[in-house]
Amino acid sequence: MPKIMSNEMQVFAVVAIGLAALLGSSSGCQVSVAGQTLPSPYYLDDDIQYFPTGPENKLANETAALKKAREEAKLRR
Repeated sequence: MPKIMSNEMQVFAVVAIGLAALLGSSSGCQVSVAGQTLPSPYYLDDDIQYFPTGPENKLANETAALKKAREEAKLRR
C-alpha cells in the first residue's frame, strides 16, 4: 500500500486547516443563524455613532412654503 502523503505534508495540512479555522472564527463579522442576523463578537467594543434627532416633520421647508403660499393666496382674494 503506497503512502499518499508524507508526514511533513500531513503536519502542513493540519496546521493549514487549524490556521484557516482560527482566522475564520476571529474575523468578527455578522453571521446569519436560523434567519437571525447576529452581531460580531466585538459589537461592545465598536465606536458609537450618534445621529442627532432631526425635525419631526421631514418636509419642514416644503410645509412652510405651502403654508406661506396659501396665506398669500388668501390675501390676493
